[in-house]
Amino acid sequence: MLSSAATATATSVSARSGDILCGYFRRKTVSPFRFAQPQQVYCKSLRPSFVAVRAMSESQTATKNHPQSSGSSGKKQALISLSDKKDLATLGNGLQELGYTIVSTGGTASTLENAGVSVTKVETLTHFPEMLDGRVKTLHPNIHGGILARRDVEHHMVALNEHGIGTFDVVVVNLYPFYDKVTAPGGISFEDGIENIDIGGPAMIRAAAKNHKDVLIVVDSEDYQAVLEYLKGGQSDQQFRRKLAWKAFQHVAAYDSAVSEWLWKQTEGKEKFPPSFTVPLSLQSSLRYGENPHQKAAFYVDKSLAEMNAGGIATAIQHHGKEMSYNNYLDADAAWNCVSEFENPTCVVVKHTNPCGVASRGDILEAYRLAVKADPVSAFGGIVAFNVEVDEVLARELREFRSPTDGETRMFYEIVVAPSYTAKGLEVLKGKSKTLRILEAKKNDQGKLSLRQVGGGWLAQDSDDITPEDISFKSVSDKTPTESELADAKFAWLCVKHVKSNAIVIAKNNCMLGMGSGQPNRVESLRLAFKKAGEEAKGAALASDAFFPFAWKDAVEEACEKGIGAIAEPGGSIRDQDAIDCCNKYGVSLLFTNVRHFRH
Repeated sequence: MLSSAATATATSVSARSGDILCGYFRRKTVSPFRFAQPQQVYCKSLRPSFVAVRAMSESQTATKNHPQSSGSSGKKQALISLSDKKDLATLGNGLQELGYTIVSTGGTASTLENAGVSVTKVETLTHFPEMLDGRVKTLHPNIHGGILARRDVEHHMVALNEHGIGTFDVVVVNLYPFYDKVTAPGGISFEDGIENIDIGGPAMIRAAAKNHKDVLIVVDSEDYQAVLEYLKGGQSDQQFRRKLAWKAFQHVAAYDSAVSEWLWKQTEGKEKFPPSFTVPLSLQSSLRYGENPHQKAAFYVDKSLAEMNAGGIATAIQHHGKEMSYNNYLDADAAWNCVSEFENPTCVVVKHTNPCGVASRGDILEAYRLAVKADPVSAFGGIVAFNVEVDEVLARELREFRSPTDGETRMFYEIVVAPSYTAKGLEVLKGKSKTLRILEAKKNDQGKLSLRQVGGGWLAQDSDDITPEDISFKSVSDKTPTESELADAKFAWLCVKHVKSNAIVIAKNNCMLGMGSGQPNRVESLRLAFKKAGEEAKGAALASDAFFPFAWKDAVEEACEKGIGAIAEPGGSIRDQDAIDCCNKYGVSLLFTNVRHFRH
């Protein structure tokens, strides 16, 4: 068999069949071609190649006899090939009114004709039928030559005229709905996925975008009106053309990233981290500023296949309030991720991405009050999240609840986020403040890839999805925890995974009593937690996100002296025995989880 390189060369030489055949034999000993079969098989395989070349020769002759409109004729042409035909009739009629000849393919041509637009079929220009089940329609010199030819290069235009190829001034293309197909409910077979990978579309888009100085490339129906106005005014703004070209290349890049992501998941082994990958981001909104007023910022939605219908704050619906800020997104994400961990009705209050109040109760009103009570000073101006629907009763409580610090000041919040709202609940809550942001979010799927930027690179890891049900709380002390102490330890452990390291949480009866976060040493975090918990810490459970490096005259002994009932920590320190001995001295239950929960 001929190599692909040999076949490509065969189709590019003179159309005279005798020259082609002689060329093969003359060059046999010096050609870089690689032949896999003996001499006699090579001669047999030459025949279909000759037929293909002869067919192209006839096609080229036919093209010369029936030339397209050329650049020198002054006739304007637009090439349109769309999968998404939104506003196609408006575009087609608009171009026709401006004097453009419309060249189109398949279903796009039929839609245009039904809208009363005159259409020239692509095969009229290529003199070649659509083939291979639609895989080959526009991959032809009569199409790509008309797109890629530079109008300011004389020999380009001479070549077009010699071959009877006309120029295209506008190319409008969007691609097979690969993204929608592979994310459809029930999935898609591998074979169907492959067939939904567009080839001709990206080729035309890239060609037109490369030659954007002479060709307007349009990939977004939202740009149709602007393009028609541009053409109507006879403008020559190169910035407009460059922006469309940028959008075109970005469109193809995002499309290719989806194909790449999907194909990687089809490979054997299904490793979590591919050698390279692209994250397609779509601008959701420009923000007033970033983390601080002097920093510009924007918010992007991740369009990866893995994020399709996967939940999270990025796709939350905002029902009310001021536009979200950079810090709002961070805080809302922290609150929503934390509250979504709990099975029972739960309220979480967050300030600067740390949960300062968490409570679970059968009565969500009580849970809300207890979550605020844990740290009412921090809760003021914070984010409140629920894992249950907000009804009218809960909305009124949110609207009217007074701060536990003085019993008079109505609590103020930046954001309320919940999985849903009743109509009346939403109405009441909107009345609390014109600025209150009310978000409706879907729970994050598990198993997501977590990305974080560092200077010049990105860190990637599995999301931390482990729950108390996934691990064993091993009692290593003389005192075995009671059933209630074990429940308190599990609750505290679930809370502490959402607190910035070094993190300590004190909890009792499914309620956070105090937490210490972000301190360079664990002792200071512990002291902060006890300061907030006060006398209620006696008999409560304490959870630490990492092991205690020291016990005596350190964090473990301080906790024991303050009357803590049980301690849950990962273990793993070379001084674990000191922690065990200390807890045994004070009669405190010590539980090792063998799971660390650092959060930086």
